[in-house]
Amino acid sequence: MTLPTSGAAPMSIGGSDSSMLVGLACLSVLSLLYAFFILRPRTKGGSSAPPIVTKSPVSGLPVIGTIVEFGKSPVKMVQRCYEDYGPVFTVPFFHKRLTFLIGPEAQEPFFKAPDEVLSQDEVYGFMKPVFGPGVVYDASKKNRQVQFQSMAHGLRTARLKGYTAKIEKETRQYLKTWGESGELDLFHALSELTILTASRCLHGDDVRENLFKEVSELYHDLDQGLTPLTVFFPNAPTKAHQKRNAARAKMVELFGKVIKNRRDNPDVKHSDGTDILSIFMDVKYKDGSPITDEQVTGLLIALLFAGQHTSCITSTWTSLFILNNPEIMKRIVSEQMDIFGADPDAAVDYKKVNEDMPLLHNSMKEALRLCPPLILLIRYAVKELKVKAAGKNYTIPKGDMVLISPSVGMRIPEVFKDPDAFDPDRFGPGREEDKSSPYAYMGFGGGMHSCMGQNFAFVQVKTILSVLFREYEMEMIADKVPDIDYEAMVVGPKGDCRIRYKKRQTSN
Repeated sequence: MTLPTSGAAPMSIGGSDSSMLVGLACLSVLSLLYAFFILRPRTKGGSSAPPIVTKSPVSGLPVIGTIVEFGKSPVKMVQRCYEDYGPVFTVPFFHKRLTFLIGPEAQEPFFKAPDEVLSQDEVYGFMKPVFGPGVVYDASKKNRQVQFQSMAHGLRTARLKGYTAKIEKETRQYLKTWGESGELDLFHALSELTILTASRCLHGDDVRENLFKEVSELYHDLDQGLTPLTVFFPNAPTKAHQKRNAARAKMVELFGKVIKNRRDNPDVKHSDGTDILSIFMDVKYKDGSPITDEQVTGLLIALLFAGQHTSCITSTWTSLFILNNPEIMKRIVSEQMDIFGADPDAAVDYKKVNEDMPLLHNSMKEALRLCPPLILLIRYAVKELKVKAAGKNYTIPKGDMVLISPSVGMRIPEVFKDPDAFDPDRFGPGREEDKSSPYAYMGFGGGMHSCMGQNFAFVQVKTILSVLFREYEMEMIADKVPDIDYEAMVVGPKGDCRIRYKKRQTSN
């Protein structure tokens, strides 16, 4: 290779010299990367910064090993680091710092900090292509407050009382397709059933009875468009993203027609008026501007996403844990018989579901403790955050991603005795392990950002399971509860969820 020089004869570089230059260039690049990914994170936060995790048993390469380990199993890695480094630690992840807070004491500032300190906007922006513009995390703070207030209004107790009967009706209609006996995949069945019940309560009778199949198919494409790649590259030109975008556009068009029909024909009974779509249609922002049809659709998608994943997965885990424990199963059936007698057709009402089923309620709480649908909750540190845990004071620097792991935090033996065992009685009188700290139990998050739909989820799942356990005798086909699928975006069961069922014989 010949390089011309100013005012001098050309300089020739031999092959060995060229190789040496390439080697030096690579070394320089590696040095820069090392400084950026390892030295830079180490210097941030000062003397009270959390310990930095750069080594991993998966690989001897600094930083790279922890990234590979995290990709294989975030939960196992967080558990290892908690045991090795304590309740607060930082993991460099490419150009970002992930700081984890594990255990009730460390988790407290995560749940108590206002949005001005720990923000969700920078974290969950990847949901914009799913929900649409101006919805939830893409909305201004004032508009988001109005959107959340309308959601809360639709999920208040007065409406839950009406939803109970709707959920029971959908459940009984669905179970008619089961027949007298048979075998089926319980996860698949409860996935179908929960979206049926959610559609009846969220969308209203006109949508549920006339457009459910189309809405269900579009929701499936939206759901499949949320992949691990989406978190980092939400608009990457993948097939899944293309189908997601087409589904959202079609959903906006479909609900736009429903909204127009309801407004053009106010005297026609489209629903009983308790569905959340009716509430969203009347939303006005603080500046007086009305909500758009696209935003109404986005809010419905957001609620359906949150509710469908939580209720479907939790109802499946709750059922499987109960079926896998004969003593608990016997007590669950006995509790139902005490409430309703031997009549499997006895009507469910809100009071019975909310007050008279403590064992079923605690079984659902325990399933959520063992298998929370979201293994990580994330915030962005807009400002420096002070954390005290295990007698030490830490400073979380501005710019860190701050995470907690319900999957790890709710299996700490010092908080929950025998944490890997399914034991719904741990929440009962005399034990109440979930109340050992305000932030020990995180089945529905906690603090100012706790899930506003948790009461709806309890009513939905407990109503479904009340009817199911009274109508059928069931047993698992596999000899153990399935593993947890930590590879999924929202974790569910991984393995055999089939059950064998038989209609219960009534005494009359």
